[in-house]
Amino acid sequence: MWLVPIAVLTLFMALLATMYLDYVVDPEKNLHDFPIALVNQDVGDTVGGQQVNFGTQITDALRQGIPADKVDLQVLGINDAELKMQSGAVYGTILIPSDFSKRLGILGVGSVVPGDIQRPTLTLQTNPRTGAFVTNIVTTIGTQALAQVNEQVGKKLTDQVNAQLTPPSGGAAPELTGATRVALADPVHIVISPFRPLPSGTGQGLTAFFYALLLLLAGLVGSMTIHTMIDAALGFVPTEYGPWYVHFPATPISRFNTLLIKWGVMVITANVVAGVFLGVARLLDIPIDHPLTLFLYSALAIIAVGITGLSILAAVGSAGLLINLILFIILGLPSSGGTMPIEATPKYLGWLAKFEPMHQVFVGVRAILYFDANFPAGLSRGVWMATLGLAIGLVLGTFITRYYDYRGLHRRDLSRG
Repeated sequence: MWLVPIAVLTLFMALLATMYLDYVVDPEKNLHDFPIALVNQDVGDTVGGQQVNFGTQITDALRQGIPADKVDLQVLGINDAELKMQSGAVYGTILIPSDFSKRLGILGVGSVVPGDIQRPTLTLQTNPRTGAFVTNIVTTIGTQALAQVNEQVGKKLTDQVNAQLTPPSGGAAPELTGATRVALADPVHIVISPFRPLPSGTGQGLTAFFYALLLLLAGLVGSMTIHTMIDAALGFVPTEYGPWYVHFPATPISRFNTLLIKWGVMVITANVVAGVFLGVARLLDIPIDHPLTLFLYSALAIIAVGITGLSILAAVGSAGLLINLILFIILGLPSSGGTMPIEATPKYLGWLAKFEPMHQVFVGVRAILYFDANFPAGLSRGVWMATLGLAIGLVLGTFITRYYDYRGLHRRDLSRG
């Protein structure tokens, strides 16, 4: 009576601790396939009588310097990079402007010739709509890589200036001043700017995650509550009221018809709850540009999770509570990508994210809230996977309850024979 609950809960909590702590313990170590775009618009320039393109040199240096096993550095045109940023397919963009070589050459000349000059710039664009922690990772990767590039460019530029100052007849070149050497050693100004910043009321990109979590909990808790209350009303389990309880006579009803009643209640509840969530979001001034889309998707997600949860409970009984918790919560939250990007978590979580309901719901809600309900940004995946999950739940529930009814496995008290 006491050993089994202790063993079950210990194993349950061990799995919970492993999944949740492994999820956040070392994002830098777990980094893999992290998508960043690199756009080189530099047209080159003539420096010291030679045609140079510092943008190409920086592109090659970044390709070699950024570890390929951690970062998926994609060299793209400006239009492709913007489209991928708009759909959340890349988490950041390193942008080399068209006049980069020209400005770098002017800086070299200006270091020894009087006049006003401006340092050339490299822009690191973050994509805050893809997640709260993504910006930190992009900024860390970008600043480290560009700092190394800046140092390499500074050495080359210093060598070029010294070569230009060397007299044609030979001899020692004039010594550069300390201020000039400092300027040449750090020639590039690195600008970090967000691409399409999030408006206020979005929790710095966390509202999509918590909204998705609400939808998942509505389906999960809803299935457990409906399962218990309908069974109590039909006389299969007692209902407790403090020190008293009521146990109605068992209703002569098939397992399949019982499940149909629960499914019907779940569908009605899902639409009501989806409307409640939308109303609360409005009261809290969360910016929602597509309220109807959010409502419809919310109802679909709750129905898919709820019907699947009810089918699992119908198949295995009370043990389905633990199965549902493992499927939807323990495995779901770490693989959701809502707080930590999938590419910064252990690879097995990336595998789970391919089918775990929480990730599918999150990308769907994120696309609606942050990416103008754009289908390529995740809404198509969210809708398709929710529909697939709903179909699996319907097939599972129908098959298993029909099978039980066919075999005459009616719900009765085995302790009474």
